[in-house]
Amino acid sequence: MDIVDIAKLAGVSIATVSRVINGSNEVRPATAERVRRVVNEVKFVPNGNASLLKQGKSSSYGLIIPDITNPFFPEFIRSFESILETKNKDMLIATTDLHASRMQNVIHRMLARQVNGVALLASEIETEPIETLIRNKVPLVTLDRRIIGRGSSDVSVHYPSGMLQAIAHLKKLRHRRIGYIGGSAGLSISDHREQSFIKAMKKCDLRVDESLLLIGNYRVSGGEVAMAEILKMRNPPTAVMAANDLTAIGTLRVLHREGISVPRDFSIVGFDDIELSDMIFPPLTTIRLSRHELAQAFVDALEAAAKEPHAQGRRYSVRTSLVVRSSTGPARASMALSRGRK
Repeated sequence: MDIVDIAKLAGVSIATVSRVINGSNEVRPATAERVRRVVNEVKFVPNGNASLLKQGKSSSYGLIIPDITNPFFPEFIRSFESILETKNKDMLIATTDLHASRMQNVIHRMLARQVNGVALLASEIETEPIETLIRNKVPLVTLDRRIIGRGSSDVSVHYPSGMLQAIAHLKKLRHRRIGYIGGSAGLSISDHREQSFIKAMKKCDLRVDESLLLIGNYRVSGGEVAMAEILKMRNPPTAVMAANDLTAIGTLRVLHREGISVPRDFSIVGFDDIELSDMIFPPLTTIRLSRHELAQAFVDALEAAAKEPHAQGRRYSVRTSLVVRSSTGPARASMALSRGRK
């Protein structure tokens, strides 16, 4: 939907539509009202950049992330920008700060700048913002939404590859009772990670105890709260798999505070392999999700969609793998956690 379509629907000239959009007083009130009504009905977003109006498109891609404080996303941005530079493309970054209500405003900014496509790394998105993008012929590429359509592609994380390696690693270390601290409840990405953990446990012939499946929030605080709950259990696990590295770092903080040795008394496995995971003590065993490979998949999807905005979207996948460091060790013979011994 562009200014030509608005003019046809309102029964006026393109110049008249332009004047109304720009707030000119040269249009009769009744005509201006008719144009504004059409603009509102079709949710048309005017282009705020005159140079883009002449060119018809920009050389930029939009990037929407949920949480700039999570090191995973700045690391992704670095790779994403590096790849775009090789293609002489720019990016417009916005964050939802984990608030779904900000999504519509963010999308509006992207449309006003007439980006060639949008990479959406936020965990959840409502239908309306997607429809707004598609209606304005702006391709969308999502992360782990596992849904594609016309003008909409998806990059999914292949969790089983790394998750199975992690559980097999813990089983080899004689861990049989393994807990899981997930991400925020209700997010599809949280469900995918938890289900991959459960399937990996079953493939390794290990029993899944639902009381050991806890909810986190993808932040350090979520790991701290969940680990505190685990320490209150009469029969705690000997190891925990965390939904991401920040969650794992939260569990380490609580264990250190309680004087519980890692990995002698307890083993921790994270997810993502952020740079910080190799700097903390002990260095974190984690499942690596390559930011460069993920960024490359998003750029490939955006470039393909930009050529045919209304074509059926494609599925892309990025594999994961285990990185063994010092936060995992042999399981204790006794389930009882010893406090105060480093």
